[in-house]
Amino acid sequence: MQRLDGKVALVTGGAGGIGSAICTTLAACGANVVVGYHTSAAAAEQLAKSLPSVKQQHIALRAPVTDSAGLHELALAIDRIYGRCDILVNSHGATKFIAHHDLDALDDALIDTILSTNVRGSFATVRALRGLLARHDDGLVVNISSISAQLALGSNVMYCASKAALDNMTRSLARALAPKIRVVSLSPGLVKTEFTNRFDPAWLERYVAATPLQRAILPEEIGEAVVAIASMLKAATGIVIPIDGGRTLT
Repeated sequence: MQRLDGKVALVTGGAGGIGSAICTTLAACGANVVVGYHTSAAAAEQLAKSLPSVKQQHIALRAPVTDSAGLHELALAIDRIYGRCDILVNSHGATKFIAHHDLDALDDALIDTILSTNVRGSFATVRALRGLLARHDDGLVVNISSISAQLALGSNVMYCASKAALDNMTRSLARALAPKIRVVSLSPGLVKTEFTNRFDPAWLERYVAATPLQRAILPEEIGEAVVAIASMLKAATGIVIPIDGGRTLT
């Protein structure tokens, strides 16, 4: 992997299964990592302490993506501590498993939670960090999306819609924030985490069988993709990159 020495990266949802792997990979490549959390303060602080470090300073900070005032305070804190923020990874998310045909179970409160977290929260975080990301003319936003955006198959109808909106917003923001900030979506398939380990084994077997590479994605592979975009794919912006083992081909 390429080095990111001196860079500062904020990962929202940093204590989650995917977020923690992204934080670990970024730190291993030399970045200073801010583990952003909403309610998982203890887990985020423990992760920050355990991240690989040579000369880096890793910290955990509250990143309330549905609270614009709180995000403004987060940006001020990062500026005060580091004086820069080069990479923002929007790895937060909200969902609940509801069968797509059960429209009544997908009530207004849950719809609002999903959209305010996955869509508005991602936009608000970019808005709050825009000044820092543009400061050195090489800012990067990576939105963690899902192949649900393309396949319309996922935990519920509104989750799929929220990820489709996130991919569309990636394209719009890439145009709006160029040339100082690049914006890219990573679109994972099934990622093997503690969360997915609770899925029905028979369903998991069918999913893997329908995937050309015949396996789920490892969280570390998402982290490696983030580093690749940051360090090597310097001409990439406004695109959606599937990390799905070929699942969208089937």
